[in-house]
Amino acid sequence: MKNTVGKDPESKRPRLAVLASGSGTDFQSIVDAVEAGGLNAALPLLICNVPGAGVLTRAKRHCVKAVLLPHEGLGRDEYDARLHDALVEHDIDLVALAGFMRMLSPGFVEKWKYRLVNIHPALLPSFPGVHAHRDAISYGVKVSGLTIHFVDEQMDHGPIIFQKAVEVRDDDTESTLGARVLEQEHIWYPKVLQWIAEGRVRVEGRRVHISGGRD
Repeated sequence: MKNTVGKDPESKRPRLAVLASGSGTDFQSIVDAVEAGGLNAALPLLICNVPGAGVLTRAKRHCVKAVLLPHEGLGRDEYDARLHDALVEHDIDLVALAGFMRMLSPGFVEKWKYRLVNIHPALLPSFPGVHAHRDAISYGVKVSGLTIHFVDEQMDHGPIIFQKAVEVRDDDTESTLGARVLEQEHIWYPKVLQWIAEGRVRVEGRRVHISGGRD
């Protein structure tokens, strides 16, 4: 099945929303790419679930509408229904998770199938979850990296769009390895979103095909 990313009828650009929970450095790389013309998408919306998160300040600085949608006191299905409504209200075509620290419900994922993208700081299927750098160092792997994938019903599991390897050095800590992986995230996440925006991404089962090269 081909991805189903739509296009804004006036600008011919997909309307992208970013979901984030933290400081927002991946969000920053995306908004920078949009402003520089390297990512041909409109970026009308950020949704954050954590009051006071740094990403909210970044959105304000760049005039991106920020919707604060806290999850406290809400069940997963109720929260995801509100999340879905916010995305529909803003005519969103494509959703990028950028450090969004919540599992999404199967119903939500199904509604946004092949339009919901996540970035994970390890080479999946190795080291899923929130402690990827610690787990990679503890296991003794020589190479870690990042994975950009479509989201499915399981955590860090959906079809893989792109992976970038990063060397694990003998003296690495979670912090030093994380910094080098994050540097690559900032390069590659906007690029992969651009491939999707261009309609170059095709999904067949768990295999993702990219037409026209990966530059």
